[in-house]
Amino acid sequence: MDRAGKLKPKRAWHLLGAFALMLLRAPADMAKEPAIDMEEFTVPAVDPGIELYVRNKHPQGVKRFTADKILLFVHGATYPSETTFDLKLNGLSWMDYIAQHGYDVYLVDVRGFGRSTRPPEMDQPPEDNAPIVRTDTAVKDVGATVDFILKRRGASKLNLMGWSWGTSIMGWYTTQHNDKVNRLVLYAPMWISTSAPLVSPNVTLGAYRTVTREAARIRWLRDVPEDRKAELIPAGWFDAWADATFATDPVSARQTPPVLRAPNGAVQDGREFWSAGKILYDPAGIRVPTLLAHAEWDADLPSYMVYEYFARLTNAPYKRYVQIGEGTHSIMMEKNRMQLFQAVQQFLDERITPGQ
Repeated sequence: MDRAGKLKPKRAWHLLGAFALMLLRAPADMAKEPAIDMEEFTVPAVDPGIELYVRNKHPQGVKRFTADKILLFVHGATYPSETTFDLKLNGLSWMDYIAQHGYDVYLVDVRGFGRSTRPPEMDQPPEDNAPIVRTDTAVKDVGATVDFILKRRGASKLNLMGWSWGTSIMGWYTTQHNDKVNRLVLYAPMWISTSAPLVSPNVTLGAYRTVTREAARIRWLRDVPEDRKAELIPAGWFDAWADATFATDPVSARQTPPVLRAPNGAVQDGREFWSAGKILYDPAGIRVPTLLAHAEWDADLPSYMVYEYFARLTNAPYKRYVQIGEGTHSIMMEKNRMQLFQAVQQFLDERITPGQ
């Protein structure tokens, strides 16, 4: 400063430059995501000898959560929860995203999937046994997991989220236990099918089926326009998912080419119920706020199913349907996944009282 108390020009520019640098750095510091803790558990199923793999993520150091801040994921009919909901793509998984919003997030693999107990039928040739792990069995596994979480956190309710076959599991569970469910999210809900079945009805179903890496890729992109296929899944994402997913079945992964085993119970239920014009459960029994989400290129569970399901939610306090463009059945691992994440997060975070 000079004697008049004014900054000398050179010193003033240094201070202004430092201040500008602070402003530039501030958003990055403010945007720093909270640290996340991960814990893993094996939870006894209601049937003796069956252990369920459960993973939990939550903000570091936080141990107490209200019912509206607890959520449980369950997977579909082929792939485990771990690589569906907690695969880091571009450094972030869907489980991470929800945990960063202050949630206590869980995933479970029902028996026969991922790190949960594989029924003994899966160590025998598939044709030696009838389809295993029907939807009613999966509902019991979710029930055991819900009770574990509620006891662990001292809560009376939690949020449920299912994908594909997981929507039948979570929807059916909710009709039986509305008192334990805060909100319900169903991504790609299953309903009565008027389309050709994905597995021919002339094929005899064994206890389980096997899926190859290439078959998974072909099915994933089945109804995507040819000129959009190359850009739908960012570079490296499919391989990251396939590597992680096929590694969850170490027995079959040793084959050439590697395969993934999946119980056929969901496929058998599809034949006996959804493809036969019969309902497995009635969505009218759901009495909690419900969000349905869907993507336009979903070839496995087309749009007409979600429309019909939405109409059947006659007793939900309120309901919503979100359709996302340029996405498939597996949009949570595609370029537009953040649209799904944000739509679900908005539903989970909002506080709405109908009539106000």
